[in-house]
Amino acid sequence: MRSFLFVPGDSVRKFESAKKTAADALILDLEDSIAPEGKVAARSITRQMLDARNPAQKMYIRVNALDTDMTLADLAAVMPGKPDGIVLPKCAGSPDVNTLSLYLDAFEAAFGIAHGTTRIVTVATETARAVLKLMDFENMSPRLWGMMWGAEDLAASLGASRNRTDGRFNSPFVLARDLCLIAAAAAGVVAIDTIAADINDLDGLKAESVAARQDGFLAKAVIHPKHVDVVNAAFMPTEEEFAWSERVVAAFAGNPSGVVKMDGKMLDKPHLRAAEKILAQRGK
Repeated sequence: MRSFLFVPGDSVRKFESAKKTAADALILDLEDSIAPEGKVAARSITRQMLDARNPAQKMYIRVNALDTDMTLADLAAVMPGKPDGIVLPKCAGSPDVNTLSLYLDAFEAAFGIAHGTTRIVTVATETARAVLKLMDFENMSPRLWGMMWGAEDLAASLGASRNRTDGRFNSPFVLARDLCLIAAAAAGVVAIDTIAADINDLDGLKAESVAARQDGFLAKAVIHPKHVDVVNAAFMPTEEEFAWSERVVAAFAGNPSGVVKMDGKMLDKPHLRAAEKILAQRGK
């Protein structure tokens, strides 16, 4: 999984376009892209989109936040379509994840879906409180699959007039990004980089995506179809990285000591784990 393409939950036209991209997953959005008066209609349209999915793409639904009193209605509308996962916005730690997990327990049972198969991805940095709760994932549901960071709502929460200067995130947003990455690693789930808001700056998107992968993010959210191929390419390891990884795995094969020497350097188990992660991405 490298790219998550957001699609407004009320736009069949944009959904049909998104289906034709190489996005690994679509996030059908019932939250920010839908006006309050359009929420009910969007649920029905999103349900139809699930029935018309591209089998090559995972399908996630971003529901409305738990404090809106709309989450259950969102889930009741879309869960019969068996989405692969639910994206939870404004998430503030394990209690929110566990509440959503309980809801999913009930809906899976009601609609004949195998228990525990619906994943949860949190948008984990949209409020100041959420950032402070990033390390509160010690007792989260095993449904948690990924943590995404976002900068737009966080700016409003902080009262910031902007989140970037000259194309670079300002320091509070860099902090939120890095804490999300660290929290995801600590929880053993996938860290997902935020969207690039400038649709036409593909060079900036490439640089941002490469930097994210180098730091440890495994995927990126995107808001326009033309971003998908750039992100997919940036999150795919290079042939040199694949070759290095193969050599590392071969060097450790049958070596009980846990330490090997390669190219004049000592390698230990963290290098092996890194190599295995890189090789696991082959063929995506």
